[in-house]
Amino acid sequence: MPSHETTPSPEIYGPGTFVDKDFLPAPQDAGRIFEYIAKSTPGFTKNEELWKTVNFIGSELPVIPGPTKAPLVAAALHAMCGIVAHEIVEDRDGTAASSQKVTVNTDHAAIWLGTIFAAAVEGKDMTELVRSRKLPTLFDRDFEKGWQATPLRQRSTAVYKTKTPGVWYQIHGSLDAAPVLSALGMDPEYPAKTPEEAYEYIGKHVEQWTADELEMLNVKNGFCGSICFTPQGWADTAMGKRLAEHPLVGYSRQSHAIPTPPVPWTKVADDKRPLAGVKVVELVRIIAGPVIGSTLSALGADVIRVNCSRLVDLNVLQLTLNAGKRTIDIDLTKEDDKSRLRELIKDADVFVQGFRPNAIARKGFGVNDLLEMAGNRGKGIVYVEENCYGPDGPYHERPGWQQIGDAASGSSYVMGRSLGFTDGTSVLPPLPISDMTTGLVGALGALMALRDRARHGGSYRVTSSLVKADTINLEPEIGLYSPEAVQRSNELFKWGHIGPAQFVTEILLLVMDGWKSVFPQYFEAGPESLLTSFQEGPWGQMDLLKPVVQLSDASLTPRWLTPAVPNCYHDQSIEWL
Repeated sequence: MPSHETTPSPEIYGPGTFVDKDFLPAPQDAGRIFEYIAKSTPGFTKNEELWKTVNFIGSELPVIPGPTKAPLVAAALHAMCGIVAHEIVEDRDGTAASSQKVTVNTDHAAIWLGTIFAAAVEGKDMTELVRSRKLPTLFDRDFEKGWQATPLRQRSTAVYKTKTPGVWYQIHGSLDAAPVLSALGMDPEYPAKTPEEAYEYIGKHVEQWTADELEMLNVKNGFCGSICFTPQGWADTAMGKRLAEHPLVGYSRQSHAIPTPPVPWTKVADDKRPLAGVKVVELVRIIAGPVIGSTLSALGADVIRVNCSRLVDLNVLQLTLNAGKRTIDIDLTKEDDKSRLRELIKDADVFVQGFRPNAIARKGFGVNDLLEMAGNRGKGIVYVEENCYGPDGPYHERPGWQQIGDAASGSSYVMGRSLGFTDGTSVLPPLPISDMTTGLVGALGALMALRDRARHGGSYRVTSSLVKADTINLEPEIGLYSPEAVQRSNELFKWGHIGPAQFVTEILLLVMDGWKSVFPQYFEAGPESLLTSFQEGPWGQMDLLKPVVQLSDASLTPRWLTPAVPNCYHDQSIEWL
């Protein structure tokens, strides 16, 4: 492992931050980070011969705005998925994992963080469709229900200055802005004509509150929101200390569950991918949860995604995050629909859910409910849950989205400092990093749990957290890029303006522009293309970003066999393949 040292950098990126002493090229640094995470992940193989099967490639410089190494952390986690996939194949087929190779392109891992816009429909680039406002014409069914229909709603999720000197706050409309705006003393129907006017209107109201008052307002009403902590500020909170006790990838055998025997791997004649024959039920919304299922489906799992058409979701996400899945409509307020979901779970190997833990338990689908179902059927289950704050602690039940993880962890504060702000101004990281990483962590945990279920039996719980997915990028062992390295990246990619008012998709558009100017080969037909094409699907011809992990045996390497489909696309009577 290459030598690497960091030094505290409170004067550069704020309290609790650490900057690299020396620059390492991205592929080399990814290898170092891989070893660090591998060593600190309980249950992941400590056989260094398997670690040596990983090869990182890619360009040397940082390829996203800001100082974090989120692409390299993602690359490391993808590589870990590849190793566990080879362990599964060894157990199933007898092919030695140490004889296989795992290749991860760090540029690909970065672009994967922007998956939702790294696509094309009928030859039209996603960014082109967004900017031309033609994206809504692709959807026969509107799942957004006008949640961003006005400038005021658009800016109900943004970072704002508070009455507390030097402290900014992430407010979040949480797909229904009116109650949040009303609680802050605003007219939710205020006729702001532009996003700029809306941001100014909301900002004047938010600045009348201290950061602690905003926290209490949100706790009282059950709203999303977070102080934009410094990394040290978050680490000093009771919740920060509790979350720090947990590893990034959390999974454990549920010893209190009814004992069940090992589950042999299913061999599928025409599909050698590692998870072929594994059945997954996915009860999720937005990004993090669907990433778990899309990762598992690329590895061969049969994934049935469950949505409720009554609930708000983002239309654009269906185009990429439903690849390889089938989707149905189930409303858990209806007893018949709950019964149908239980029927699907009876044969499932994995259950993925992205709702608050006790909220889903009240519907009868908490971890103990499914452990009982699994025990009664005599076959263990892997229960995967992703949330904002982790598996326990004082914030455990608080709602949260990507932006809340960014604010709480200190990531938004660090991004603001990297952009030159010294007054506490905080800015979203440039991609849905916490969402995508949380999904990848959940998928890796599921892979290890499935491996262990096949070897030892039992049922398993996997947890992944948005805040934890952010804090890993701020650990001293990972390190932040120096301002000089960040500037070299800025000069190469010519990132556009990034500020506290912007929504994550607005920043992502700017990042995609930079990538396509520097890496055109990744987005065009040719030997270096990172895209995979489906000629026929609900939206016609589709180009999607390939799975990041490449395995040396082409028959094992992750890939989707079917294109993405809309949410709630299939009949509820759907059966397992």
